[in-house]
Amino acid sequence: MVAARHRSDAPRTRRPPDALPDVSHRPQALEARHARGAGHLFARVAPSHPKPWGRWHTLLTSPDWQVLLPNDATGGRRAAAQIPARTRGVAISFPTTGSAAAPGAPAARGGAVRRVRLVHVTTVPETLLFLAGQPAFLHARGFEVHAVSSPGPLLAKFAEDEGVEVHAVEMARAITPARDLAALVQLRRVLARVRPDVVDAHTPKGGLLGMMAARFAGVPVRIYHLHGLRYLTAHGALRRVLLATERLAAALATRVVCVSHSVAAIAVRDGIAPRGKVKVLLGGSINGVDAAGRFRPAPDDEARRAARAALGLPPDARVLGFVGRIVREKGVVELFEAWRALREELPDLRLVLVGPREPQDPIPPEVAAALDADPRVRCAGVDWDTPRWFRAMDVVALPSWREGFPVVPLEAAAMALPVVATRVPGCVDAVVDGVTGRLVPPRDPSALAAALRSYLADPALRASHGAAARGRVLADFEQGRFWSALRAEYLSALAEAGVAAPSPEEDRARPSASRP
Repeated sequence: MVAARHRSDAPRTRRPPDALPDVSHRPQALEARHARGAGHLFARVAPSHPKPWGRWHTLLTSPDWQVLLPNDATGGRRAAAQIPARTRGVAISFPTTGSAAAPGAPAARGGAVRRVRLVHVTTVPETLLFLAGQPAFLHARGFEVHAVSSPGPLLAKFAEDEGVEVHAVEMARAITPARDLAALVQLRRVLARVRPDVVDAHTPKGGLLGMMAARFAGVPVRIYHLHGLRYLTAHGALRRVLLATERLAAALATRVVCVSHSVAAIAVRDGIAPRGKVKVLLGGSINGVDAAGRFRPAPDDEARRAARAALGLPPDARVLGFVGRIVREKGVVELFEAWRALREELPDLRLVLVGPREPQDPIPPEVAAALDADPRVRCAGVDWDTPRWFRAMDVVALPSWREGFPVVPLEAAAMALPVVATRVPGCVDAVVDGVTGRLVPPRDPSALAAALRSYLADPALRASHGAAARGRVLADFEQGRFWSALRAEYLSALAEAGVAAPSPEEDRARPSASRP
């Protein structure tokens, strides 16, 4: 049996709560968890030996306690590891002799496996898709990743693609007090069950509810990931409410990670968080860009013509593209007005719109009808295989009213495409004006049309700015470097909170992860 030894007799303790998991499906392993408020560790051993064990064993949380695990079926024993005094929420596995730890798992002293348990919280599962590849990278470097978001097919897709455990909690984007309270209660229950070391909460609603639930659950590291500032385009009472929720989420967080330097500057300026609490990883973004893999440009004009033909576009047409939500705040109305001027000047021009139409902030019905009726406009709807559309484009437009750090300009840049965007926070980080694209004033169709016209009329300019854009992505937004910086941020926050984590030596001993 598992035994605990101390200088004095161990006090009797209560039975652990039923919420602690049964780990009997993990052969030759012991898992120890802290029972909230009890001041003890409760351990349950899997039935991996001739005598099946199903009893809970109590271990006092003291640096002097040790777990003794049978070496083999003959009953030999050895000290597996000392348990630190502060191990709340930590799962520790002790493999027996002859059993190997999982590939890439951090091996601690005495063979103990210590994984950092990380939970991402987002309002809707679409946001999780921007984290593609992160879970595999972090898992190979000592993390166990979970995700919480509203239910739906994309949540299941994220679980399948990334190999993570997901938890469905219905959350509304709009301000809905009754539904928000119900979501908070459910989210708190999930965190109580998972017992994470780190909660990384994204988007305004997911960020606020995630930080509140994590604070209530006593999670030591709470990161509010600030993707954008919705209040910047709101007015009156709504603006004040949105700004107050941002400040509350940031106050509940132990760190605030902004996706861009421009957003970080505004967050400090508007009192969302003090400068010392705000971080930006490298040049910004939420996940970097897989420029060497998924987002490789078409090698030549012939490949671009083939990509157009495969999508039902004229092979020799000039193609103006937009990728994103088809809503007002993305500047779709201004893009439509610019398109009406350009289509008269350039008979071979085509417009491609890739993205969903959403009921919140919809484009006017007459604009939607005109786009649908135009034979030179292709409304592709939702298609997450965006590289095949980028390969068919000549220039990309993103005339947003506000952004945090838009993903589309970086992905388009990786595909060697120039981007015309607006001079707003986030876009100014993604596009270097006059080098990788053009920046124009927001809500200005004429300026948008002029910038797009300059690229559509000059193939050499498109090629020059497209090459510079791809070079910048490879130099400043390479995905592996970004993931390493994110992991370092998590470990720094854990160390600051006094939570044990894998050491740098353990990290170097692990194989690097590849994209699934």
